[in-house]
Amino acid sequence: MHTLLDILHVLSAVFLIGPMAVLPMSAMRSVRAGDGRAVLTTARSTMVFSLASLLVVLFGFGVLGLADKKYHLSVATPWVLISIILYAIALALNVLAVVPALRSAGEHLQDSDSGTLRGNDYQRIAITSGVVALLLIAVVVLMVAKP
Repeated sequence: MHTLLDILHVLSAVFLIGPMAVLPMSAMRSVRAGDGRAVLTTARSTMVFSLASLLVVLFGFGVLGLADKKYHLSVATPWVLISIILYAIALALNVLAVVPALRSAGEHLQDSDSGTLRGNDYQRIAITSGVVALLLIAVVVLMVAKP
């Protein structure tokens, strides 16, 4: 059972957290091209992948719960706790900053009066999605290195 949960944890990380991190950056091209519909679609997809990424946490807790007692692993283990905190920050940034900025950019681009972005949507998407990616890279490093 431990091996199955390990596999599910890694696969869900690749196929759910990967798109969660990459989709907003790929939306930048649509923003520059002025394709509001594509930006709105990416906003929805980013929200879906961000929320679905909670499965990674669920599988991770399963792996942690079934870990061999000789490793003395728990949620309080520093690399586990730091990983959870960094992931939670990345998830919150995606849901509370990146997705709303993508929605705003998409709506502004679809507005027939302007056809261009208002405010700093592009910068918010670029900076925040970059921070999310860096946080998720740090989680991967912690998961692999297990310091």
